[in-house]
Amino acid sequence: MQYVNLGSTGLKVSRLCLGCMSYGSKTWREWVLEEEESLPFYRKALEGGINFFDTADIYSRGRSEEILGNAMKTLGVKRDTVVIATKVYQEMGPDPNQRGLSRKHILHSIDDSLRRLQTDYVDLYQIHRFDHTTPIEETLEALTHVVRAGKALHIGASSMYAWQFAKMLHTSEKLGLARFVSMQNHYNLVYREEEREMNPLCRAEGIGIIPWSPLARGFLTGNRTAKDFGETSRAKTDDFAHRLYYQPSDFTVVECVGEIAGKRGVSNARVALAWILAQPGITSPIIGATKMYQLEEAIAALPLKLDEAELKALAEPYQPHRILGHS
Repeated sequence: MQYVNLGSTGLKVSRLCLGCMSYGSKTWREWVLEEEESLPFYRKALEGGINFFDTADIYSRGRSEEILGNAMKTLGVKRDTVVIATKVYQEMGPDPNQRGLSRKHILHSIDDSLRRLQTDYVDLYQIHRFDHTTPIEETLEALTHVVRAGKALHIGASSMYAWQFAKMLHTSEKLGLARFVSMQNHYNLVYREEEREMNPLCRAEGIGIIPWSPLARGFLTGNRTAKDFGETSRAKTDDFAHRLYYQPSDFTVVECVGEIAGKRGVSNARVALAWILAQPGITSPIIGATKMYQLEEAIAALPLKLDEAELKALAEPYQPHRILGHS
């Protein structure tokens, strides 16, 4: 495993981050793995050198955080050897104050997350989306309170427009508040709009980029079809993915991935991950796995180095998309 600094911090994270949305409760999403099914994935990730785990309060309505916390205890993991990240913003109850990035919701949510994770602090506390209903100053002051209270070491952000992120960074600097150290954005071979503004902004500001869905929710593995979306339960029922991908040029990109994978004698997943790992500023793509071979393939992608001709060939078929993943 390779380890790099998270943005401009001294925090060392593995070059792959295990996304924990897949581990929780089938009552939330039918393809999600329950706790007993999830434990082998945490064990395998740790054995492979992964020290970075990303979850969110909304995943399985808190159950994902509980399972992550339980797994660390069950596997006897020392807290100072892992990097735990979670997120706040999404609706966690029927009350209007149980969502968003208000001071009230953030301060309640961090305590709820810590209780579920069975830890005194998280390494990275991220805002899951931009909140149009709350002043930026209020959000940043609340996050700063969380950091100063020792409940989070660093703060991060997720999908939003670059101008919004720039405004938040400017406000932090102007008011002397905690500054975001990472951006978890939607970025992969079939969705590259982040290359226009967000990724360059992050590189210029020393922000670590930890993209979600680096395999386009499995689309880049080559087993999806325009007719019925594919064979797996997740492929058929993932309405979110159906809204993100499946335009003709997306399938052209996948064909190119398949051609290079065939010549290399490796899987599509390895090639797609090798491509994103080679992009400037990328710290640690967040991978998901519900089958063990998926996790094994992700780890095996790390030593794969694509040459310039292959990188160019993979980039050429891309066609612009409307902005996807901010909601």
